[in-house]
Amino acid sequence: MITIAIDGFSSSGKSTMARHLAATIGYRYIDSGAMYRAVTLYALRNGWASPAGVDTASLTAALPDIDIDFLPQPDGTQHTLLNGEDVEALIRGIEVSEAVSPVAAVPEVRHALVAMQQRLGAGGGIVMDGRDIGTTVFPNAELKVYVDASAETRARRRYDEMTAKGIDVDYDEILANVRNRDHIDTTRSESPLRKADDAVLLDNSDMTPEQQNARLLELYNQAIQQSRAKNRD
Repeated sequence: MITIAIDGFSSSGKSTMARHLAATIGYRYIDSGAMYRAVTLYALRNGWASPAGVDTASLTAALPDIDIDFLPQPDGTQHTLLNGEDVEALIRGIEVSEAVSPVAAVPEVRHALVAMQQRLGAGGGIVMDGRDIGTTVFPNAELKVYVDASAETRARRRYDEMTAKGIDVDYDEILANVRNRDHIDTTRSESPLRKADDAVLLDNSDMTPEQQNARLLELYNQAIQQSRAKNRD
């Protein structure tokens, strides 16, 4: 078994394809973004976070009290647990989306969650997606994929996803949020979003879900063959 790291911008479809690949090959899927969203929800509930900034001292002091886990669902997906509470629906809302990038930029938050992610992925056999998986969390992952798509495409996907769930949202507001998150994620000092030197670029702007899933499976099969050949040498 190998470690698969999938990075990319928000709403690029990386989580959907990562889940599908994990289910197809029998690996464990870990959504690192959900972990940052859970911490953000915790901070919002305590008045320590907003789109304008974060009370870093208070949030840092509370990190030892935050426990994050995942609960598998019958349909193959998983729900995020925050201190035992199922918060999957809550962490996908616009309030969390607007505050998650400032929270995720806090070095202490990143250090705590990177350590947690490395423990969850110890031993391989995982597909983990996020923004710094191939560069920081698992720099030695056997397969690294960097997913990209235009901001407009990603905003439309998120809009369609939320409206399908009955959530009343505005496309322009979502597009502004996507662009703002892109800026924060790529310019933060701690583990900024970037393509690892040895990552494969997968631009899915014009791909169907079936096409992107097929491409990712193809990359996995290539990585497995290379890993087996390396182990034989």
